Amino acid sequence: MHRFDKPVNRQGTFSSKWDKYHGSDVLPMWVADTDFVVPGAIIDALKQRVDHGVFGYTQPPTTLTTLIVERMQRLYDWQIDPAWIVYLPGLVPGLHLACRSLVVPGGHVLSPSPIYPPFVTAPLLSERQLTKVPMQLQEQRWVLDFARLETELQQAGPGALLLFCNPHNPGGTVYTHEELLQLGDICESYDGYICSDEIHCDLLLEPGLQHIPLASLNDTIARRTITLMAPSKSFNIAGLGCSFAIISDDALRQKFNRARKGIVPDVSLLAYTAAEAAYQDGDDWLHSQLGYLRKNRDYCVERINAIPGLTLQPIEATYLAWIDASGLGVENPQQFFEQHGVGMSPGADFGNKQFVRLNFGCTMHVLKQALDRIEQAVSQR
Repeated sequence: MHRFDKPVNRQGTFSSKWDKYHGSDVLPMWVADTDFVVPGAIIDALKQRVDHGVFGYTQPPTTLTTLIVERMQRLYDWQIDPAWIVYLPGLVPGLHLACRSLVVPGGHVLSPSPIYPPFVTAPLLSERQLTKVPMQLQEQRWVLDFARLETELQQAGPGALLLFCNPHNPGGTVYTHEELLQLGDICESYDGYICSDEIHCDLLLEPGLQHIPLASLNDTIARRTITLMAPSKSFNIAGLGCSFAIISDDALRQKFNRARKGIVPDVSLLAYTAAEAAYQDGDDWLHSQLGYLRKNRDYCVERINAIPGLTLQPIEATYLAWIDASGLGVENPQQFFEQHGVGMSPGADFGNKQFVRLNFGCTMHVLKQALDRIEQAVSQR
């Protein structure tokens, strides 16, 4: 029996999430990790590896590679070659490597907006030109403006890179088969590449939805796509740092690997251990977590939309609520709510300062406290 409502005291553990507000009466609802104890299989595997007592340089376990290949086949009917997998100590380095390996200096990188902040910083730190493609609300779903994407790719010329996010962060959209085909066709038409961040692929909250890896659609799209995945968000092991890229095209993979040499470190042995245990024995825990997150999601959507001035669209995936606070008439919503005891991510970091992002990957007790404080803050304005 998995107890996701059991509180875990993370204060004083050097937790980025909780220690940000150490000594203050502010509930941390910001950075994207959860407050849930990980699957027992992961803890047991880590203990066993620690008991071994030697922590030297470690090669990628063939057993983990096999698990990833089998997982792609089982979940997505996607047959991948083990040689396509490139291990990384985090997904964000994959965004940077994609910019530096696929786009010439001064070349064009396109990114959705609003979006997870590294999508914006990776092109700029790589000294590539950044073009933001707006997300738009269609039938209560935040989706990329495909017409604008086509225009921007046409202007950018051949060799441009689209940093894509599915499920989308923030907003939680799970793109459909038809939408993904349309996106792939547009990028092919203008000889563009795609780096697809699919780190939240396991966290689907709406029954009947199916995650579809973009590169699994057909060989043509796969040849111009880098897929980034990880067990980190799914199993709450982000602090260990094991991610991977799947790159079917030999030339793209060689460029990607060349860009990482001497800069991006190898994955640590404990991260490999946790990832293998998660994919081997963690799916029962993951299924139970999804049930708990759905209840949190439903409660959050109902409560937020009952508060004057706040709007929250349906969330198809992730444990992140993208809340529109423009109706409050507050210049800085994140600061306003922080002053009332709820620490959320500022929408400005993602591209829209009138939004805040709330992490509901916590106990229902903490979520209720946070929403009570939000409601009270608005009522006292």
